[in-house]
Amino acid sequence: MFNPKTDRLKEISEKFPDRVTELEEIFDKQTNVYIDYANVRPWATKLGWHVDLKRLKQFLDSFDTVKSVKFYNGTFDDDIKSKEFMDEIKKCGFDVKTKPVKKMKLSIDVSSIASDSTAIIKDFIRKPLMQKMDLETIEFLNSKLKKLNEQGIRFIEDLKCNFDVEIGRDMLMDYKDNGIENFVLWSGDSDFADPLQQLIDDGKKTILFATARRVSTELNDLKEKGLFIYDIQKIKNFICWKKEINLS
Repeated sequence: MFNPKTDRLKEISEKFPDRVTELEEIFDKQTNVYIDYANVRPWATKLGWHVDLKRLKQFLDSFDTVKSVKFYNGTFDDDIKSKEFMDEIKKCGFDVKTKPVKKMKLSIDVSSIASDSTAIIKDFIRKPLMQKMDLETIEFLNSKLKKLNEQGIRFIEDLKCNFDVEIGRDMLMDYKDNGIENFVLWSGDSDFADPLQQLIDDGKKTILFATARRVSTELNDLKEKGLFIYDIQKIKNFICWKKEINLS
């Protein structure tokens, strides 16, 4: 049952009742939502609009079968804005899961290697693609790195903080211990194929909320086995920034 938490949601739901009906059918039993924010955040570039997290939480809370909305995102320990953002997310009522973002320095120093060596670029290019590269391409890439070295750039910083293990674990625990029947994942990452497959095999409803062309091949393949993919553009007006709402 949908019971809008705000007057704005009530107004929009009256304008788009079919969307509410669709989601009532999706959230027909006890439901948990899992938001992989590092995967969701870049969708704005493709969509041309932004997900307002406060409005999203209010919208999901309007469905009485949604029991928990879990939010996964890394935190920069030395960044005040990062911590303030996570505090705001907690205030919205999300079940927040976080851990420090790892900062890794990767060498791009080619000063001591031969021009045709793959010693450095192999750390940035997957092996199957590397095997397709000819000598000229390898030498060209090393020459570009050499120019960066001449500018004093010998390392790049890479950030790492994924939650595929935590999300997969929480899904399975919610199934075994908390009586959850419907599992709604906001992501498009192939790392979730295995836990979703297990839930499907066990007869649970699994739904992927994503946007077109942002879903991995591995997850798309699960559609034939029971994974339902819901395009979030269908609920834009319920969850976008206020200035991006279009009720015409």
